[in-house]
Amino acid sequence: MLEQLLENLGEANTAALIGLIGGIALGLAARIGRFCTLGAIEDVLYGADDRRLRMWGIAIGVAIIGVHLAMSYGAMDVAQTTYLDRVWSPMGTIIGGLMFGYGMALSGNCGYGALARLGGGDLRAFVIVIVMGLSAYFVMSGPLAHTRVMIFPVEFNAETPQGFSAYAQKFWGISPLVTGLSIGGAILVFTLSSAALRASPKHIFWGTVVGLAVVSGWVGTYWVAHTGFDAEPIETHSFVAPIGDTIYYGMTASGNTLSFSVGSVVGVILGACLGSFSKGHFRWEACEDPRELRRQILGAVIMGPGAILAVGCSLGQGVSAFSVLAYSAPVAFVAIFAGAAIGLKQLITGFAPAE
Repeated sequence: MLEQLLENLGEANTAALIGLIGGIALGLAARIGRFCTLGAIEDVLYGADDRRLRMWGIAIGVAIIGVHLAMSYGAMDVAQTTYLDRVWSPMGTIIGGLMFGYGMALSGNCGYGALARLGGGDLRAFVIVIVMGLSAYFVMSGPLAHTRVMIFPVEFNAETPQGFSAYAQKFWGISPLVTGLSIGGAILVFTLSSAALRASPKHIFWGTVVGLAVVSGWVGTYWVAHTGFDAEPIETHSFVAPIGDTIYYGMTASGNTLSFSVGSVVGVILGACLGSFSKGHFRWEACEDPRELRRQILGAVIMGPGAILAVGCSLGQGVSAFSVLAYSAPVAFVAIFAGAAIGLKQLITGFAPAE
């Protein structure tokens, strides 16, 4: 049945469909489950509530376990993913993560969150999405691409996959499945140690949905790449460069093909729209304060290049890269958190010392 679907749709369209389905789940998680990076950081720093941050722990733990189980059954090869095939640049990850987190605070959303808000009728998010996608392309393949590569050289085909599972297998002889189950299980146990989280099944459920959506992207695109005849990248959900991909496809569709990225972006908007209508929250919103819009645009301009340097956004590095246990994931996560904390402090309390 699946092979027939692939034959009828073709590789690119099938990958886009896989992205669309996972994106819808992520859009629902954002609007119904309130899964949001910046919101989670704000809750911890200014609301003394870590439940939404622990949702990320659920998503990360589920994604790690799911990916490594898929590897053990031959349904996934993490060595072929961008996060592990590309030689890790710690400086790029740190600087990019800080930039992304700071820009996220200024904009009030990450790429994923902006798409979800756009699905709820927020026209300010539309501006953030467009500016972020364009700024990402500006440094990824545009005028500043050569400068970026000169400062942060890009090297693929790493001699050893850039992740903890591969390291443990090469130097300690530990099976990737054992590493994945151990780390993923430990993260879940720590996350669920919170009584407040255990008392909130909604947070646990939607965190699990996000983790499974990430796994579905990896497994689905791996299946397409190894079942079809056309070369398709093995990828999963991330929301900065893919936004640029979607804008590019929208302008060149007659001479271009669909992709997982385009399906994922459209899926989040659609899922968020469905979630908003189901909760009665959909409404058109615009920005009445030009100063606020200026700040949000500036944040989007910073986020795009930041995500390119870090090789992923809050979801791309924060869950997708974590799922394959990439070296970059925890470093990027901390850098994004720190950048967001700096930006929030500037917005909420300012940098001037209290008198």
